[in-house]
Amino acid sequence: MSAVIDSPQDADLSDQQRQIRAMARDLAREHYAPLAAGWDAERTPLPAEERRRLGDLGLLGITLPEEFGGSGAPVLDALVVIEELAKECRPAAFQVFECNTGPATVVNLLGGDDLRARYLPPIIRGDATMAVAISEPDAGSAATDMTTSAVLDGDHFRVNGAKRWISGGGHADQYLLYARMSDAPGARGIGALVVDAGTPGVSYGAQERLMGFRGIPSCDVFFDDVRVPVANLLVPAGRFRDLFTGFSLERLGNATMSLAIAQAALDRTVAYVQERKAFGKPIIEFQATQMTVADMVMQVEAARLLVHRTARGAGRGLPSPLEVSIAKCTANETAKRVTDLAIQLHGGNGYTEEYGIERLHRDAHGWALAGGTPTMQRTRIVSELLGRTFDQRS
Repeated sequence: MSAVIDSPQDADLSDQQRQIRAMARDLAREHYAPLAAGWDAERTPLPAEERRRLGDLGLLGITLPEEFGGSGAPVLDALVVIEELAKECRPAAFQVFECNTGPATVVNLLGGDDLRARYLPPIIRGDATMAVAISEPDAGSAATDMTTSAVLDGDHFRVNGAKRWISGGGHADQYLLYARMSDAPGARGIGALVVDAGTPGVSYGAQERLMGFRGIPSCDVFFDDVRVPVANLLVPAGRFRDLFTGFSLERLGNATMSLAIAQAALDRTVAYVQERKAFGKPIIEFQATQMTVADMVMQVEAARLLVHRTARGAGRGLPSPLEVSIAKCTANETAKRVTDLAIQLHGGNGYTEEYGIERLHRDAHGWALAGGTPTMQRTRIVSELLGRTFDQRS
Protein backbone atom coordinates (compact mmCIF):
# COMPACT_ATOMS: atom_id res chain seq x y z
CA MET A 1 0.00 0.00 0.00
CA SER A 2 1.97 3.04 -1.20
CA ALA A 3 1.08 6.29 -2.90
CA VAL A 4 4.44 7.87 -3.71
CA ILE A 5 4.74 11.56 -2.97
CA ASP A 6 7.50 12.99 -5.15
CA SER A 7 9.54 15.49 -3.22
CA PRO A 8 9.98 18.98 -4.66
CA GLN A 9 13.69 18.27 -4.24
CA ASP A 10 13.50 15.73 -7.08
CA ALA A 11 13.58 18.69 -9.44
CA ASP A 12 17.13 19.40 -8.25
CA LEU A 13 18.36 15.89 -9.07
CA SER A 14 20.32 15.33 -12.24
CA ASP A 15 18.90 13.17 -15.02
CA GLN A 16 21.28 10.39 -13.98
CA GLN A 17 20.18 10.63 -10.36
CA ARG A 18 16.52 10.48 -11.34
CA GLN A 19 17.23 7.43 -13.51
CA ILE A 20 19.10 5.57 -10.79
CA ARG A 21 16.36 6.47 -8.33
CA ALA A 22 13.69 5.06 -10.65
CA MET A 23 15.69 1.87 -11.11
CA ALA A 24 16.15 1.46 -7.35
CA ARG A 25 12.44 2.16 -6.77
CA ASP A 26 11.42 -0.56 -9.23
CA LEU A 27 13.88 -3.02 -7.70
CA ALA A 28 12.60 -2.25 -4.20
CA ARG A 29 8.90 -2.57 -5.05
CA GLU A 30 9.01 -5.48 -7.44
CA HIS A 31 11.72 -7.65 -5.92
CA TYR A 32 12.34 -6.73 -2.28
CA ALA A 33 8.93 -5.59 -1.03
CA PRO A 34 7.41 -9.10 -1.29
CA LEU A 35 10.35 -10.55 0.67
CA ALA A 36 10.98 -7.91 3.32
CA ALA A 37 8.24 -8.77 5.82
CA GLY A 38 9.21 -12.44 5.85
CA TRP A 39 12.88 -11.66 6.36
CA ASP A 40 11.93 -9.35 9.23
CA ALA A 41 9.68 -11.93 10.89
CA GLU A 42 12.33 -14.65 10.63
CA ARG A 43 15.26 -12.30 11.38
CA THR A 44 16.86 -13.49 8.14
CA PRO A 45 20.05 -11.75 7.01
CA LEU A 46 20.11 -10.69 3.37
CA PRO A 47 21.09 -13.83 1.40
CA ALA A 48 24.50 -13.77 -0.28
CA GLU A 49 22.93 -14.05 -3.73
CA GLU A 50 20.96 -10.88 -3.05
CA ARG A 51 24.12 -9.03 -2.13
CA ARG A 52 25.70 -10.20 -5.38
CA ARG A 53 22.58 -9.04 -7.22
CA LEU A 54 23.18 -5.56 -5.85
CA GLY A 55 26.81 -5.83 -6.90
CA ASP A 56 25.90 -6.90 -10.42
CA LEU A 57 23.61 -3.87 -10.68
CA GLY A 58 26.51 -1.61 -9.73
CA LEU A 59 24.85 -0.41 -6.52
CA LEU A 60 27.63 -1.42 -4.12
CA GLY A 61 30.26 0.75 -5.74
CA ILE A 62 28.37 3.91 -6.62
CA THR A 63 30.77 6.22 -4.74
CA LEU A 64 33.86 4.00 -4.93
CA PRO A 65 36.62 4.42 -7.55
CA GLU A 66 36.25 3.18 -11.11
CA GLU A 67 39.69 1.56 -10.94
CA PHE A 68 38.26 -0.97 -8.45
CA GLY A 69 34.98 -1.54 -10.29
CA GLY A 70 32.95 1.32 -8.86
CA SER A 71 31.37 4.37 -10.48
CA GLY A 72 33.10 7.22 -8.65
CA ALA A 73 29.80 9.12 -8.40
CA PRO A 74 28.84 11.77 -5.83
CA VAL A 75 27.42 10.54 -2.54
CA LEU A 76 23.96 11.88 -3.40
CA ASP A 77 23.70 9.22 -6.12
CA ALA A 78 24.12 6.56 -3.45
CA LEU A 79 21.70 8.23 -1.07
CA VAL A 80 18.82 8.25 -3.55
CA VAL A 81 19.34 4.49 -4.00
CA ILE A 82 19.56 3.88 -0.26
CA GLU A 83 16.33 5.80 0.28
CA GLU A 84 14.36 3.89 -2.34
CA LEU A 85 15.55 0.47 -1.15
CA ALA A 86 15.08 1.37 2.52
CA LYS A 87 11.45 2.34 2.00
CA GLU A 88 10.73 -1.34 1.36
CA CYS A 89 13.64 -3.40 2.70
CA ARG A 90 16.20 -2.11 5.15
CA PRO A 91 18.48 -5.21 4.95
CA ALA A 92 18.95 -4.64 1.20
CA ALA A 93 19.48 -0.91 1.67
CA PHE A 94 21.98 -1.66 4.44
CA GLN A 95 24.33 -3.33 1.95
CA VAL A 96 24.34 -0.23 -0.26
CA PHE A 97 24.71 1.94 2.84
CA GLU A 98 27.73 0.02 4.19
CA CYS A 99 29.56 0.03 0.86
CA ASN A 100 28.94 3.62 -0.19
CA THR A 101 28.84 5.51 3.11
CA GLY A 102 30.25 3.01 5.61
CA PRO A 103 33.56 1.28 6.35
CA ALA A 104 34.43 0.54 2.72
CA THR A 105 34.29 4.27 2.03
CA VAL A 106 36.54 4.99 5.01
CA VAL A 107 39.06 2.48 3.64
CA ASN A 108 38.87 4.20 0.28
CA LEU A 109 39.36 7.68 1.76
CA LEU A 110 42.09 6.88 4.27
CA GLY A 111 43.73 3.66 3.06
CA GLY A 112 46.82 3.14 0.95
CA ASP A 113 46.78 1.72 -2.56
CA ASP A 114 47.49 -1.86 -1.43
CA LEU A 115 44.73 -1.91 1.18
CA ARG A 116 42.22 -0.43 -1.24
CA ALA A 117 43.18 -2.82 -4.05
CA ARG A 118 42.83 -5.87 -1.79
CA TYR A 119 39.53 -5.07 -0.11
CA LEU A 120 37.43 -2.82 -2.35
CA PRO A 121 36.94 -4.94 -5.52
CA PRO A 122 35.28 -7.92 -3.77
CA ILE A 123 33.09 -5.56 -1.75
CA ILE A 124 31.98 -3.75 -4.91
CA ARG A 125 31.19 -7.08 -6.60
CA GLY A 126 29.14 -8.23 -3.61
CA ASP A 127 31.51 -11.10 -2.87
CA ALA A 128 32.53 -9.74 0.54
CA THR A 129 31.28 -7.41 3.26
CA MET A 130 33.02 -5.18 5.77
CA ALA A 131 31.60 -4.06 9.14
CA VAL A 132 32.81 -1.29 11.39
CA ALA A 133 33.78 -2.19 14.98
CA ILE A 134 33.90 0.83 17.27
CA SER A 135 31.63 0.42 20.31
CA GLU A 136 32.54 -1.75 23.28
CA PRO A 137 30.59 -2.99 26.32
CA ASP A 138 31.86 0.03 28.30
CA ALA A 139 32.47 2.45 25.42
CA GLY A 140 29.43 3.41 23.38
CA SER A 141 28.73 7.12 23.03
CA ALA A 142 32.04 7.68 24.87
CA ALA A 143 33.96 5.92 22.10
CA THR A 144 37.34 7.19 23.27
CA ASP A 145 36.93 5.08 26.42
CA MET A 146 37.64 2.00 24.30
CA THR A 147 40.18 -0.47 25.69
CA THR A 148 40.58 -2.92 22.78
CA SER A 149 44.29 -2.81 22.01
CA ALA A 150 46.42 -3.35 18.95
CA VAL A 151 50.07 -3.66 20.00
CA LEU A 152 52.82 -3.69 17.38
CA ASP A 153 54.81 -6.94 17.50
CA GLY A 154 57.30 -7.16 14.65
CA ASP A 155 55.43 -7.20 11.36
CA HIS A 156 52.06 -7.80 13.02
CA PHE A 157 49.72 -6.18 15.54
CA ARG A 158 48.46 -8.26 18.44
CA VAL A 159 44.80 -7.40 19.00
CA ASN A 160 42.95 -8.06 22.25
CA GLY A 161 39.53 -6.89 23.37
CA ALA A 162 35.83 -7.02 22.59
CA LYS A 163 33.48 -5.00 20.41
CA ARG A 164 29.70 -4.62 20.69
CA TRP A 165 26.80 -3.36 18.55
CA ILE A 166 28.46 -4.36 15.30
CA SER A 167 25.94 -4.25 12.47
CA GLY A 168 26.97 -7.20 10.34
CA GLY A 169 28.67 -8.86 13.30
CA GLY A 170 29.22 -12.56 12.78
CA HIS A 171 28.44 -12.30 9.07
CA ALA A 172 30.96 -9.77 7.73
CA ASP A 173 34.13 -10.93 6.01
CA GLN A 174 36.24 -8.12 7.46
CA TYR A 175 36.03 -5.69 10.35
CA LEU A 176 37.27 -2.13 10.30
CA LEU A 177 38.50 -2.17 13.88
CA TYR A 178 39.09 0.93 15.98
CA ALA A 179 41.66 0.11 18.67
CA ARG A 180 44.04 1.66 21.15
CA MET A 181 47.50 1.58 19.58
CA SER A 182 49.53 3.64 22.01
CA ASP A 183 49.58 4.72 25.66
CA ALA A 184 48.47 8.24 24.74
CA PRO A 185 45.24 9.10 26.57
CA GLY A 186 41.83 9.54 24.97
CA ALA A 187 41.54 9.90 21.23
CA ARG A 188 45.28 10.36 20.70
CA GLY A 189 45.97 6.68 21.27
CA ILE A 190 43.35 5.38 18.85
CA GLY A 191 43.92 4.12 15.30
CA ALA A 192 42.29 1.58 13.00
CA LEU A 193 43.11 -1.54 11.03
CA VAL A 194 41.28 -4.12 8.94
CA VAL A 195 40.85 -7.56 10.50
CA ASP A 196 39.81 -10.54 8.40
CA ALA A 197 36.96 -12.47 10.01
CA GLY A 198 38.70 -15.82 9.68
CA THR A 199 41.87 -14.78 11.51
CA PRO A 200 42.69 -17.14 14.42
CA GLY A 201 41.54 -15.65 17.72
CA VAL A 202 38.45 -13.90 16.33
CA SER A 203 35.24 -15.27 17.86
CA TYR A 204 31.61 -14.21 18.18
CA GLY A 205 28.85 -13.93 20.75
CA ALA A 206 25.22 -14.85 20.23
CA GLN A 207 23.22 -12.87 17.69
CA GLU A 208 21.32 -10.02 19.31
CA ARG A 209 17.52 -10.18 19.22
CA LEU A 210 16.79 -6.53 18.60
CA MET A 211 13.50 -4.67 18.59
CA GLY A 212 14.17 -3.57 15.01
CA PHE A 213 17.09 -4.00 12.59
CA ARG A 214 15.87 -7.54 11.95
CA GLY A 215 17.70 -8.99 8.99
CA ILE A 216 20.76 -6.88 9.88
CA PRO A 217 22.92 -9.19 12.03
CA SER A 218 24.50 -7.86 15.21
CA CYS A 219 26.69 -9.56 17.80
CA ASP A 220 29.71 -9.10 20.03
CA VAL A 221 33.08 -9.82 18.43
CA PHE A 222 36.02 -10.96 20.57
CA PHE A 223 39.72 -10.65 19.78
CA ASP A 224 42.09 -12.95 21.66
CA ASP A 225 45.73 -12.39 20.66
CA VAL A 226 44.69 -11.89 17.05
CA ARG A 227 47.69 -11.33 14.78
CA VAL A 228 46.97 -8.73 12.09
CA PRO A 229 49.61 -7.85 9.45
CA VAL A 230 51.04 -4.34 9.58
CA ALA A 231 49.92 -4.06 5.94
CA ASN A 232 46.32 -3.97 7.27
CA LEU A 233 46.89 -0.74 9.18
CA LEU A 234 44.47 1.93 8.00
CA VAL A 235 45.23 4.81 10.35
CA PRO A 236 47.89 4.89 13.11
CA ALA A 237 47.38 6.31 16.60
CA GLY A 238 47.02 10.07 16.58
CA ARG A 239 44.69 10.34 13.60
CA PHE A 240 41.39 9.71 15.33
CA ARG A 241 40.05 13.00 13.97
CA ASP A 242 40.53 11.65 10.43
CA LEU A 243 38.61 8.52 11.38
CA PHE A 244 35.89 10.56 13.02
CA THR A 245 35.57 12.79 9.95
CA GLY A 246 35.36 9.72 7.73
CA PHE A 247 32.61 8.38 9.97
CA SER A 248 30.56 11.47 9.04
CA LEU A 249 29.65 9.74 5.79
CA GLU A 250 28.20 6.82 7.73
CA ARG A 251 26.05 9.26 9.68
CA LEU A 252 24.82 10.77 6.42
CA GLY A 253 23.85 7.29 5.22
CA ASN A 254 22.15 6.72 8.55
CA ALA A 255 20.16 9.94 8.13
CA THR A 256 19.02 8.69 4.72
CA MET A 257 17.80 5.41 6.18
CA SER A 258 15.71 7.40 8.67
CA LEU A 259 14.44 9.67 5.90
CA ALA A 260 13.35 6.61 3.92
CA ILE A 261 11.46 5.19 6.90
CA ALA A 262 9.66 8.47 7.44
CA GLN A 263 8.78 8.80 3.74
CA ALA A 264 7.50 5.22 3.60
CA ALA A 265 5.29 5.82 6.65
CA LEU A 266 3.97 9.01 5.06
CA ASP A 267 3.28 7.31 1.72
CA ARG A 268 1.36 4.48 3.35
CA THR A 269 -0.58 6.88 5.54
CA VAL A 270 -1.61 9.16 2.66
CA ALA A 271 -3.02 6.15 0.83
CA TYR A 272 -4.74 4.78 3.93
CA VAL A 273 -6.51 7.96 5.08
CA GLN A 274 -8.08 8.37 1.64
CA GLU A 275 -9.39 4.79 1.64
CA ARG A 276 -10.34 4.27 5.27
CA LYS A 277 -13.83 5.47 6.20
CA ALA A 278 -15.31 6.48 9.55
CA PHE A 279 -18.69 8.00 10.22
CA GLY A 280 -19.56 7.52 6.57
CA LYS A 281 -16.65 9.35 4.94
CA PRO A 282 -12.89 8.96 4.31
CA ILE A 283 -10.94 9.97 7.39
CA ILE A 284 -8.92 12.49 5.35
CA GLU A 285 -12.11 14.60 5.43
CA PHE A 286 -11.59 15.22 9.15
CA GLN A 287 -9.56 18.32 9.93
CA ALA A 288 -7.61 16.54 12.69
CA THR A 289 -6.36 14.04 10.09
CA GLN A 290 -5.44 16.83 7.71
CA MET A 291 -3.39 18.62 10.40
CA THR A 292 -1.55 15.43 11.28
CA VAL A 293 -0.73 14.60 7.66
CA ALA A 294 0.45 18.18 7.10
CA ASP A 295 2.81 17.88 10.07
CA MET A 296 4.16 14.61 8.69
CA VAL A 297 4.79 16.16 5.27
CA MET A 298 6.59 19.18 6.73
CA GLN A 299 8.82 17.05 8.90
CA VAL A 300 9.78 14.68 6.08
CA GLU A 301 10.51 17.51 3.67
CA ALA A 302 12.62 19.35 6.24
CA ALA A 303 14.68 16.21 6.84
CA ARG A 304 15.14 15.67 3.10
CA LEU A 305 16.31 19.24 2.55
CA LEU A 306 18.95 18.84 5.26
CA VAL A 307 20.14 15.44 4.02
CA HIS A 308 20.39 16.59 0.40
CA ARG A 309 22.06 19.87 1.34
CA THR A 310 24.73 17.94 3.23
CA ALA A 311 25.23 15.49 0.38
CA ARG A 312 25.57 18.23 -2.22
CA GLY A 313 28.14 19.97 -0.05
CA ALA A 314 30.12 16.73 0.21
CA GLY A 315 30.10 15.97 -3.52
CA ARG A 316 32.62 13.15 -3.94
CA GLY A 317 34.37 13.97 -0.67
CA LEU A 318 33.52 14.32 3.00
CA PRO A 319 30.51 16.21 4.33
CA SER A 320 30.54 19.01 6.87
CA PRO A 321 30.44 17.41 10.36
CA LEU A 322 28.09 20.19 11.51
CA GLU A 323 25.68 19.65 8.62
CA VAL A 324 25.81 15.88 9.12
CA SER A 325 24.89 16.11 12.79
CA ILE A 326 22.01 18.48 12.02
CA ALA A 327 20.74 16.20 9.25
CA LYS A 328 21.10 12.99 11.27
CA CYS A 329 19.46 14.34 14.41
CA THR A 330 16.57 15.81 12.41
CA ALA A 331 16.04 12.71 10.24
CA ASN A 332 16.29 10.29 13.19
CA GLU A 333 13.69 12.16 15.21
CA THR A 334 11.50 12.72 12.16
CA ALA A 335 11.38 8.97 11.51
CA LYS A 336 10.31 8.27 15.09
CA ARG A 337 7.65 10.99 15.12
CA VAL A 338 6.24 10.31 11.67
CA THR A 339 5.97 6.55 12.18
CA ASP A 340 4.28 7.16 15.52
CA LEU A 341 1.75 9.49 13.85
CA ALA A 342 1.25 6.90 11.12
CA ILE A 343 0.33 4.30 13.74
CA GLN A 344 -2.17 6.71 15.25
CA LEU A 345 -3.84 7.45 11.90
CA HIS A 346 -4.00 3.74 11.07
CA GLY A 347 -5.60 3.08 14.45
CA GLY A 348 -5.67 -0.59 15.38
CA ASN A 349 -4.47 -1.51 11.89
CA GLY A 350 -1.25 0.38 12.56
CA TYR A 351 -0.55 -1.89 15.49
CA THR A 352 -0.70 -5.03 13.32
CA GLU A 353 2.09 -6.47 11.23
CA GLU A 354 -0.15 -6.53 8.16
CA TYR A 355 0.23 -2.85 7.32
CA GLY A 356 3.99 -2.66 7.91
CA ILE A 357 3.82 0.50 10.03
CA GLU A 358 4.98 -1.15 13.26
CA ARG A 359 8.04 -2.50 11.41
CA LEU A 360 8.89 1.00 10.23
CA HIS A 361 8.48 2.31 13.79
CA ARG A 362 10.76 -0.36 15.25
CA ASP A 363 13.46 0.36 12.69
CA ALA A 364 13.13 4.12 13.21
CA HIS A 365 14.27 3.72 16.79
CA GLY A 366 17.20 1.54 15.74
CA TRP A 367 18.61 4.07 13.29
CA ALA A 368 18.27 6.84 15.87
CA LEU A 369 20.51 4.84 18.23
CA ALA A 370 23.06 3.78 15.63
CA GLY A 371 26.00 6.00 14.76
CA GLY A 372 25.49 8.41 17.66
CA THR A 373 22.18 9.16 19.32
CA PRO A 374 20.24 12.41 18.78
CA THR A 375 21.45 13.52 22.22
CA MET A 376 25.06 13.06 21.15
CA GLN A 377 24.36 14.80 17.83
CA ARG A 378 23.08 17.82 19.72
CA THR A 379 26.37 17.95 21.62
CA ARG A 380 28.22 17.65 18.30
CA ILE A 381 26.13 20.44 16.77
CA VAL A 382 27.08 22.88 19.52
CA SER A 383 30.70 21.72 19.48
CA GLU A 384 31.03 22.26 15.72
CA LEU A 385 29.08 25.51 15.84
CA LEU A 386 31.33 27.04 18.50
CA GLY A 387 34.54 25.37 17.38
CA ARG A 388 35.25 23.92 20.79
CA THR A 389 35.02 20.62 22.63
CA PHE A 390 33.20 19.83 25.85
CA ASP A 391 34.53 17.52 28.53
CA GLN A 392 31.59 15.26 29.46
CA ARG A 393 33.62 13.62 32.24
CA SER A 394 34.00 16.62 34.54
